[in-house]
Amino acid sequence: MKFIDREKQEAPSVLYTDNHLFVVYKPAGMCTQPGDGRNLEEWAKAHLKVETKKTGNIFLVPIHRLDKPVSGIVLFARSSKALSRLNEMMRERKIRKRYVARVEGRLPNEEGTLEHFLVHDDFRARIAKESEPDAKRALLSYRLIGAQLVEVELHTGRYHQIRAQLSAVGCPIVGDAKYGSKSSYIPQAIALQHVCLEFSHPVTKQELNFSIPKWRSLCL
Repeated sequence: MKFIDREKQEAPSVLYTDNHLFVVYKPAGMCTQPGDGRNLEEWAKAHLKVETKKTGNIFLVPIHRLDKPVSGIVLFARSSKALSRLNEMMRERKIRKRYVARVEGRLPNEEGTLEHFLVHDDFRARIAKESEPDAKRALLSYRLIGAQLVEVELHTGRYHQIRAQLSAVGCPIVGDAKYGSKSSYIPQAIALQHVCLEFSHPVTKQELNFSIPKWRSLCL
């Protein structure tokens, strides 16, 4: 797998839209929701306002979020019907999300699973014991796809999960100083991208598969 060329893709771009869904590429350095500078949600609402020529409020809610330094696919609901059904699908793990990361170190095996318990602690995820209060199970599967490149599929959706779990096995993501990376990377970014999103349309039931176009090898 390859990564999108962020030097040519500094702004968000629309991957798909209909009456119920809005799927967008988020560049690194941009928040998903309001709170810290420019953010994808406000950009998306402004875009839809122009596209639909609507003067009132735009209904748009993210179904999942990406950390500010992470790039990739973000799914929004454009209707209350889609929102409730997509949230249920997330809880039932019926939405498949895959990421690619460039890491330091060497993973335990060419493919496998990682299971930890995480606590959301002061703007980072901390590895904890199962018995610790507020500890939540975190599970992901991975496979090596190139030199230092790993594809990750999330089976739970914890705060900073991929970043914390890879760091816990001695393989922090390149550029992720918060979790122990010693390597530099693109400013405001870490070498992690949400590259593939698969799910059934919440209304039409059509099978949908979104991936990032125009990728390049992450060998920066």
